[in-house]
Amino acid sequence: MTNNLSVVINADAPQVWTMLREPSKVAQWHGWDTDELADEIDKIYFGDNVAEAADHTSLTTDGGDIFDLKPVPTGTLVSVTRAAMDHNSEWAAWDEDITQGWLTFLQQLRFALERHPHGKRHTSSFQVPGKSGSAIEKLGLSDVPKPGENYELTLGTGEEIAGRVWFRSNHQVGLTVHGYAEHGDGLLIVADQPVSEEIRPDGGSLVIISTYDLGASKLESVRALWDGWRAENYPTSEALH
Repeated sequence: MTNNLSVVINADAPQVWTMLREPSKVAQWHGWDTDELADEIDKIYFGDNVAEAADHTSLTTDGGDIFDLKPVPTGTLVSVTRAAMDHNSEWAAWDEDITQGWLTFLQQLRFALERHPHGKRHTSSFQVPGKSGSAIEKLGLSDVPKPGENYELTLGTGEEIAGRVWFRSNHQVGLTVHGYAEHGDGLLIVADQPVSEEIRPDGGSLVIISTYDLGASKLESVRALWDGWRAENYPTSEALH
């Protein structure tokens, strides 16, 4: 398992480029549902310092991180190269979080294009402190099969889920989930966050649940299971949003 910031997406480069250059499309893979998401997308992908290559194969984001698109036989290789970090800046403590975030977002981009290219996601999330233990371990995800293989398991929430292992890395697990979409699959990502003396002295975990076209009752049921598990296992954490 690695933290390689690249994915091969089963889509052609113009399709990937559209997902990078239309705000409504970026919102289907970048981050998760928050009141600030639209402003965040505008700054990162459409701010004053953003630069596009004329041939639509490279995009420099506002923070200096660079997306590169390269056609390959199985689709498009999408890579992110991090900008050099000024270790005296206010962002220095967040450097690893940004790297891990790009890894998550690349996988969400791949999922959006390959599974729901015309869909609209509903993405809930919550963070928990590390003092009570790894969320990957508590949820029973430490020993999922290799990426691409099918799985069936009962989460620590009590929910029985099945699908395919979407990806694994040093700190993250991504699973497609049959019950998280009216048609096709949704996506579950659980990321254990590293210790940072300045922002997270005990480490922590992030859980991201992307669903598609679920009815209000089913969506509320999924959210309630997750929020109940969070409250029971990490009582000091903030509620799912």
